[in-house]
Amino acid sequence: MSEPVRSVTVITHRRPDDVEPALEQLRAAAAEAGVELCFDPEEVQKHGIEPGAGLSLHVPVGCPADLCIVLGGDGTILQALRTYLGTGTPVFAVNYGEVGFLATAEPDEVAGAVRRALAGDFEVMDLPAVIVDGQEDNGWTAINDVSFHRRPGLRVADLSYAVGEEEVGRVRCDGLVAATPAGSTGYNLANGGPVMAWGVEGYAVSFIAPHSLTARALVVAPQDSLTVHNRSREEPIDVTVDGQIVGDLAAGESLRVFFRDRCGALAQIPGASFYQRLREKFGRLAS
Repeated sequence: MSEPVRSVTVITHRRPDDVEPALEQLRAAAAEAGVELCFDPEEVQKHGIEPGAGLSLHVPVGCPADLCIVLGGDGTILQALRTYLGTGTPVFAVNYGEVGFLATAEPDEVAGAVRRALAGDFEVMDLPAVIVDGQEDNGWTAINDVSFHRRPGLRVADLSYAVGEEEVGRVRCDGLVAATPAGSTGYNLANGGPVMAWGVEGYAVSFIAPHSLTARALVVAPQDSLTVHNRSREEPIDVTVDGQIVGDLAAGESLRVFFRDRCGALAQIPGASFYQRLREKFGRLAS
């Protein structure tokens, strides 16, 4: 960071007891560094935070800040990245989830990690997003992925997909996922889709339980849009953004997905490597 850290928004996951010790260490480090910590109403209630020096309480969600510190897993980290979408505010995360692929540090590193964060001793990586067009406020934005998924109990989905103006194929399946490089190690990886290193431009498209021997994942160039068409006779398809259902795609309708660069800002310890992170989180690719 070229500018000093003066104000920090804190976002934690839904199990407050898990992160209380870390939150206390953060508060102590912030008091020592003279950094203001900001908590929205949900965080204040969740942790029972009382007014005190160096604390701003009941601030609006996504209030301007030099840094956002997350104590949580990938879901909470994605929430923070979407909250500060396009603002340039970096998100520095300590993993209190299962995988924590987007996290900067692990719980046993929290004391040193928060001191580094408050000192601005980190690098910032710009993350792209995929945008689902056709909705209000310029569409739904996903830092990890957008998926089109059949509803439980309904028939298998019948989806056609086009890149640019060219229809590429039509697949009966449980769904389709469009993932950014950051999200390629999530749902896309579980589908057997390609892992894309951070910094690669473009996005991956993979299929959920395809009823076909020919359906193959593909990587789409950043300038090309993806159009997903629900060819089912009557069954709607759920549209999910970063794991949250945001709407549906009715039978006979279509939606377009676009790649957009430099949407999120993720803080990283200097020298951190995507491939090192991949090995640590998922194991060696070959033994």
